[in-house]
Amino acid sequence: MADKKTKAQTTPTIDELVSLTKRRGFIYQGSELYGGLAGTWDYGPYGVALKNNIKQLWWQTFVDSRDDMYGIDAAILMNAKVWQASGHTGAGFADPLVEDKKTRKRYRVDHLLEEHDVDPVGMTLEEMSTKVKELGLKSPEGNDLSDARQFNLMFETRAGVVEDSANQVYLRPETAQGMFVNFKNVLDSIHPRLPFGLAQTGKAFRNEITPKDFIFRTREFEQMEIEYFVTEGDWEAQFAAWEQRMRDWMELIGLPKDSIHDLDVPETDRAHYSKKTIDFEFEFPFGVKELYGLAYRTDFDLKNHAKHSGVDVSYLDPTTNERFIPHVIEPTFGVDRTVLAVLTSAYWQDQENDRTVLKLKPALAPVKVAVSPLLRNKPELVKVAQEVYADLKKRFGAVMYDDNGNIGKRYRRQDEIGTPLCIVIDFDTLEDKSVTIRHRDTLKQERVAIDGLGDTVQAQLDSF
Repeated sequence: MADKKTKAQTTPTIDELVSLTKRRGFIYQGSELYGGLAGTWDYGPYGVALKNNIKQLWWQTFVDSRDDMYGIDAAILMNAKVWQASGHTGAGFADPLVEDKKTRKRYRVDHLLEEHDVDPVGMTLEEMSTKVKELGLKSPEGNDLSDARQFNLMFETRAGVVEDSANQVYLRPETAQGMFVNFKNVLDSIHPRLPFGLAQTGKAFRNEITPKDFIFRTREFEQMEIEYFVTEGDWEAQFAAWEQRMRDWMELIGLPKDSIHDLDVPETDRAHYSKKTIDFEFEFPFGVKELYGLAYRTDFDLKNHAKHSGVDVSYLDPTTNERFIPHVIEPTFGVDRTVLAVLTSAYWQDQENDRTVLKLKPALAPVKVAVSPLLRNKPELVKVAQEVYADLKKRFGAVMYDDNGNIGKRYRRQDEIGTPLCIVIDFDTLEDKSVTIRHRDTLKQERVAIDGLGDTVQAQLDSF
């Protein structure tokens, strides 16, 4: 049903996306009433709907449709010893920073180098510092910069009424550790057999020095993560299988294949726990950047938690009676970056018809069907329109009643929201008991009988 679109038609600027998402109730600046707070964004009514649709489809795809996946929802606040065991309190979870010697403001040195066409991958702190001096880089205020040093990304806070170091906790920087520390609980209560996975969606927090690029790099974000437990000898086959599943997912949500690029992350740039990592990068409006990651974490996490906690978290194979620590394949999906990639891919400037369209997949669209009376001041039309709306609402849920403005303005508004189908009740409806369905992508309009309308709508949504 949907038209083929060229990249020139669909790639918006970041300013165009920010404008559209605010205008149509998808995303607002966090704390905007008070001047905002850097690195925070609020999701409006349609943004929440899009985000929830993505998460629900992800859960259905990777958890509900499989027999080897189990969901958990771990606490955001965890014992500080968790992060010591996982390595997050050390240099392995830190960003390289330089400091303005006058204002004391800090900046990501790798980002500064990238802005001057220098690839910082694999560079040591000393090499970065040397390159900054060679290029004569200054802070944005024009001041001299310090040498590069590491800065831990975790947010610290206190649990309890006494401000004491013993009460120090962190806002989790990832959802993964909640699954690792519950591995034994799941074994003891559910008794799954390898290979199996734990899945979780939830908020994570990182004290980014330079949050930027809209919702791409923020201090508060949401993840959809899986820890898939395997035997050591099976990791390569499972890694390849999950790589394909992630590609299938990206196609399912409408990301063009030619906008996705693979990066086999070199050892010098991999996380401290990873033996192999593939980054799936996407052509965002501000450049090709990481969208998802797939990592082979070996037995690093479970082994370290066993060591630091003193608790046996090994797996007993019921067939061989062998006891061992499983290895882990980790597919990681950022919810906010998924939202941004989906919006980027769906954005279409229809110059021929002077309209902006979000060609969202119906499964993701915040509104699947909009129902309108041709005129809002004609009770006979309103009555039928409300009846049609109520019937479709029961079946599809994400149905909107829209009588604001003339019909042309309604169409343009629904196009920018990404609504696949608009249904209009006009004066002919009173005679022939049929309605007009207008298709978002093609602008095709057709008359359809009210009797059986739900089945017709479902068939047309399925055809997108």
